Parts: sequence; C-alpha cells; structure tokens
Amino acid sequence: MTSTARPLLNRRLAEFGTTIFAEMSALALKTGSINLGQGFPDTDGPEEIREAAVRALRDGRGNQYPPGPGVPELRTAIAAHQERRYGLSYDPDAEVLVTAGATEAIAAALLALVEPGDEVIALEPYYDSYAACIAMAGGTRVPVTLRPADGSFRLDLDELRAAVTDRTRLLLINTPHNPTGTVLTREELAAIAELAVERDLLVITDEVYEHLVFDAAEHIPLVTFPGMRGRTVSIGSAGKTFSFTGWKVGWVTGTPDLVTAVRSAKQFLTYVASGPFQYAVAEALALPDSYFDDFRADMLAKRDVLAAGLADAGFEVFRPAGTYFVTTDIRPLGETDGFAFCRALPERAGVVAIPNAVFYDHREEGAPFVRFAFCKKVSVLEEAVGRLKKLAG
Repeated sequence: MTSTARPLLNRRLAEFGTTIFAEMSALALKTGSINLGQGFPDTDGPEEIREAAVRALRDGRGNQYPPGPGVPELRTAIAAHQERRYGLSYDPDAEVLVTAGATEAIAAALLALVEPGDEVIALEPYYDSYAACIAMAGGTRVPVTLRPADGSFRLDLDELRAAVTDRTRLLLINTPHNPTGTVLTREELAAIAELAVERDLLVITDEVYEHLVFDAAEHIPLVTFPGMRGRTVSIGSAGKTFSFTGWKVGWVTGTPDLVTAVRSAKQFLTYVASGPFQYAVAEALALPDSYFDDFRADMLAKRDVLAAGLADAGFEVFRPAGTYFVTTDIRPLGETDGFAFCRALPERAGVVAIPNAVFYDHREEGAPFVRFAFCKKVSVLEEAVGRLKKLAG
C-alpha cells in the first residue's frame, strides 16, 4: 500500500477527477441507453480516406516515428487548406505543427506560452481540458460567461474587456463554441482582436468545428483580423471534420516563433503520433468542396431532427449555429439540477446526456443546462427522441 505524507495528486490537478464523459458513457453501457453525451460519430468518415490510411500502413509510411513537426505531406495539405478556405498563407515547414489531436495542441500551447501566475481568459462554459491545461501550466483561469439571449448564448464584450488585467497573458477563444453551439460574429471577433492588440495579449483559437456552421453563421478565423497574425495560435483537427476521432490528428498554425514555442512543449508530450493516419488526413484535406458542403448539410439535418424532438419532449432548446451539440434548458420540465437530471435520465428514458455545469467555474450558471450530441445516425436520433417524449407526459 502506498504511504505518503501528502496527497499523491499535485494540488494543481486536485480539483479534476474522472471526466463526466467517462462517467456518463459507463452509465450508458450499464443501462443500455442511447449515448448522446460524448461527442463522437457512430459512423466512420469517407471510405477513400480510411483506405488511404490502410494504404499508408501497407506501404510502410508512418509505421515508425514520423518527423517531429508532422509528415511533410500533411503540413503541406494543412497550409493549402488554410489558403483555400481563408486566404491565409502559411509556410508548411516553419508555420505548421501536427499534434495528437486538438487536445494536445491546446495543452502544448498553454504549457509553452503561460508562466505561473499568468491569467488566461476563457469563454465559459468551456471544453473541460481547458481548465486542466491552464492548471498544469500554472496559470490562473478567468472565465467570461456566455449567457442565454434570444435563443442562443452570447458574449458580453464589456465583461470581456473588464476581465483583462495587468496579469492577463492570453485569451483562449473557441468558435464554433462547444458546448453552446455559438458562432462568434464578425463584429464580436473584430472587438476581440482590437482588445488583444490594445492590451498586447496572445490568443489561442480552438477552431475544431470550423466546417460545422449552419444557417446564416460564418466561421471567420480570428487570425484574419488586423494585428492578429503575430499573436494568434490557431488550432484545427481532422477528427470532427472527417469523423475519425480515434485517429487523433490535430494541428497548430502560427508564425514561426509561436509554432516553435508550441513545438518546444509538444515534443515532450507525445513527441509524435498517428503516423499512417497523417498521410490519410493529408488526402482528406484535399477533398473537393462538395465533401464539406455535404457533411455540413448532413449534420444540419440531424441537428433539426434532435432539436425538434427535444422541444416536443418539453425542453427549451437553444438551436446551435455550429458544432454538433444542442444545449437545452431543463427548467420547463420542472428540473433545476443538470447533474441529477442526467444521472437519472438513463433509467427514466434510456438516453444519456451531459450536464453543462461541468463546463463552468460558476457551476450555478450552468446548473439548468444539458447538452445532447447529434453526430449520430438519424435512426438513432429518432429512437432517442421517441424515448425522450416520455418526459413530456
């Protein structure tokens, strides 16, 4: 038995236990429920891209350590994607870094750029790795809360400006935003850029849902605004766009000094990963625009199936402008505690969801909100909606 005079887990990570995703996924298995909690598709991505990975394996490409920055084919494809989609020009050799998914990119960027005591502002609610990675870097997280307004969650720019102090080092911006589905507008992004320049702040932008924007929303990379090129680390990922989340292929783009800084931390995390899959993702990024259009249209249809079903079941639904998550308010069902609601939901209705409060520092702000994922087969969503209608009765 281990004996120690102090707790084994260091104090920076002591507040973080097993993630809610592990808890709820285990509950889904135990109860045989439909898992609309964790955000992974229940079908694979394009067959030609899966075959590209098989071909790379058979040809012996990537079976040994790939180059530290990522295989040249993928770095070139990432740069071409940024140029084609957004008119951004990046040097594949100096300004692109391949990572083990976006989660490692976030961790490496924060570990590289944040000193102990620095303040990091993040939009709350936020992806749960943000808080843990800020803590591992020794930083202090400062949440700025997105709040419900007119059917969506919106950023208060005055609150963001007021949150910046002399100790603020970095803004961590996620758009399209998980879990709320908010897509920041051009005006909001311009204001964030002006603030970053005025206060000389670094910015990390998590853009993994860049290809999942709906209706009139538009994804505009923050780095395209004046003064942002030299202070922005942009993060992308193949998992969400091509439905191969298990491959763990992400990337960082930025100026040479920023990418070098992130690589300095990344090399001591995984060093390299996902060798054969990198070649496949290089081919995926070169797919025609029709792939991205069809992918978005498919997810939009699934969003509408789930959103309509949740409304019929009695939830207040915040129809997302991006991502593949729907946030709901459970108060119309007579509920106020998202944790209790989600833990009881598998037995009540045979469906698993995630309480949004886990994404908040201010747990009370997120208490009545619950997130459902719609990146599933339509037949699965329809079955889930049918089960959830029991709540309305």
